[in-house]
Amino acid sequence: MEEETKKEPVGPEEEGWAEKAKKLIDEADDFIDEKVDKVKKSKAFGEIKDSLDKAEEFGKKVAVKAADKLEDLAEGIRKKTQDEPKPEEPNPDPQK
Repeated sequence: MEEETKKEPVGPEEEGWAEKAKKLIDEADDFIDEKVDKVKKSKAFGEIKDSLDKAEEFGKKVAVKAADKLEDLAEGIRKKTQDEPKPEEPNPDPQK
């Protein structure tokens, strides 16, 4: 009976599946980091990044111009509505 209850100590050289998975994840992470750095240093990535920066600047300029144009239109509408007599007010009759 004593033989069945005795457990053999697990040696430190044996790795469990969790440790193996952790090592595999670390290796994958290192691999991805290396590839990302390589892509960032590539010529194509630099050209695309420059193009996106230029497109972003252009978009900001267009947005500012569109906002200015809309403000001008709104101001014109405000002026027109202020100059016209309101329907509730009767027109002054110059003949009286």
